Amino acid sequence: MTHDADDDVLVATDLVKSYGGVRALDGAGIRLRGGEVHALVGENGAGKSTLVRVVSGTLAADAGTVRLPRAARIAVVSQELSLFPDLTVRENLFPYRPPRRWGLLDRGAMDRAARPVLAELGLDVDPGAPAGGLSLADQQLTEIARALLRAPGLLILDEPTSALPAAAVDRLERVLATLTGRGIAVLYVTHFLREVMRFARRVTVLRDGRVALGGVRRTEVDVPDLVAAMLGHRPEQPVRRARVVSGRDPRVTLSGVSVPGRLADVSFAVRAGEVVGVTGLQGAGHLSALEVVCGRTAVSAGRVEVGGRGRPRSLREAVRAGVAFVPSDRKRYGLMTDRRVWENVTAVSWLALGRGGVAPSRAALVRRTGELTRRLRLRGGPHEVVGRLSGGNQQKVVFAKWLATGPRIVVLDDPTRGVDVGIRAEMHRVVGELAADGAAVLMASTDLAELTEVCDRVLVFVRGRLTDELAGERLTERALAVSTQWTADGPSATSGD
Repeated sequence: MTHDADDDVLVATDLVKSYGGVRALDGAGIRLRGGEVHALVGENGAGKSTLVRVVSGTLAADAGTVRLPRAARIAVVSQELSLFPDLTVRENLFPYRPPRRWGLLDRGAMDRAARPVLAELGLDVDPGAPAGGLSLADQQLTEIARALLRAPGLLILDEPTSALPAAAVDRLERVLATLTGRGIAVLYVTHFLREVMRFARRVTVLRDGRVALGGVRRTEVDVPDLVAAMLGHRPEQPVRRARVVSGRDPRVTLSGVSVPGRLADVSFAVRAGEVVGVTGLQGAGHLSALEVVCGRTAVSAGRVEVGGRGRPRSLREAVRAGVAFVPSDRKRYGLMTDRRVWENVTAVSWLALGRGGVAPSRAALVRRTGELTRRLRLRGGPHEVVGRLSGGNQQKVVFAKWLATGPRIVVLDDPTRGVDVGIRAEMHRVVGELAADGAAVLMASTDLAELTEVCDRVLVFVRGRLTDELAGERLTERALAVSTQWTADGPSATSGD
């Protein structure tokens, strides 16, 4: 299929943008055509977010041009959630100029307009429910629905699947096909390179603010080509972890644990030096198991031992039992973005674990922060404001904050969500180091490939029950996908996490 200028929805050329002495864009550009999904990839800090802000009109470039050859409304769905948690789903879908009747909100008109879009996304939620009560995946789908209600000619999706289970990703694929069939251009920003190969017709790779690959057809490249363009070299193949941990004491034990509507008679243990993954479809109960270990969810039956103690009744108790918790939603639960790196990194270690009420000196806290950020290869010093860091480096700050506690048990909820392949590999290295030092690691991830790379074994949850355990040669991405889809008849413990 050939394209001419009439197909162009947006053309950006020679874009330059600097922040202080840092040049985020250095002559970058992109050409977007109607009826296509165009993927934009690159390492954290490569300039993707700046390019999106420039082409969407929220940031002025220092130089370069952005042309809209044919008028097209642009809608952006950002990676970081922007819903109003105290407002209803309905009110979030129509934040500006909602339908009114006799001067009052016309809820019927709002629901009629929203219903086909919600159905198209497979999003079954109560429009009158508070948005803050939705799962992270449903909140992200609500953001996408809000953008689609604007009837855009160009839809920009920034990490749209970072919190979505496999079934929701499948739904999104069908939605993308529908949208491009209407002639809409989709700029798809992602770190999941397999999604690039699955969804996109073309792909642009940024590296250090420049175009490393520009609008190439997806059929002309493979995943190693994309990684090489992102990094500037071809990375070494990851080596599968292989460690024997038998004989070590359990650090976490759940015996016959039940949580009403979420878990039913769940039993497992995690030993020192072991990395154990948990997975399942949305609402399967695996995330509830993490919450039990972290003291965020009470149990109705069963026994819980964490760090040689009984069940922690709060996150503070869990921390004092040696638990570190790295959440998936870093901005909501993990970071103070208006504070400096050292303030974030040391917040838990001296507030929750300080002894005798004596806080360390600021110099000591900054020094400890420097040690941890160097270990994690953070781009930014202890005095950098966290909100100015890239998403991947912000996630490293969350890691550093919990490493500062000297944990014996590490609980990870989608720890590499929204980070590039380079930072992902660094985080995997740190997880391996923690286990090698004797920590017990319990990890959930929406990326099945990540679980096979990092974990010694993976526990599969279905409808609130622990249904399978995969290890050794059985631990493959395909086997995990099949096991999580099991829906045999039986009592259901859960209707949602």
